[in-house]
Amino acid sequence: MKILVIHGPNLNLLGKREKSIYGKKTLEEINSDLKSLSSELDATLDIFQSNHEGDIIDKIHKSIDKCQGILINPGAYTHTSIAIRDAIAGVELPAVEVHLSNIYAREEFRHKSVISPVCIGQISGFGPNSYSLGLTALVDYVRNN
Repeated sequence: MKILVIHGPNLNLLGKREKSIYGKKTLEEINSDLKSLSSELDATLDIFQSNHEGDIIDKIHKSIDKCQGILINPGAYTHTSIAIRDAIAGVELPAVEVHLSNIYAREEFRHKSVISPVCIGQISGFGPNSYSLGLTALVDYVRNN
């Protein structure tokens, strides 16, 4: 089983930016944790980060016939990108949306996700554990459906 992991804009700055919101772990540390977990789950990962909406869309399109699911932290695109939403819907792969912070406890504009309606679930507010919880749930879903 292969899972596409997408990290959206500004996540390359994890460990440096707004540590009180996003924590001290770097993206590299989160990816390392995900790789360890994926090994335990008998899954492989294709990990991708981009600050560019079109690159994220292209990566989603390329996942057809290569991946069995998508784990995505769309970052700020969560609230604005109909194009990413449509790409996820278009590839017809199960997807889980994750966020380090609880987007519903933050600014009002962060309370609406245009991505979540095309996902099987959303996990937010557990810091880096959001990724681990999301990956575990996604792998379980793919195996059982």
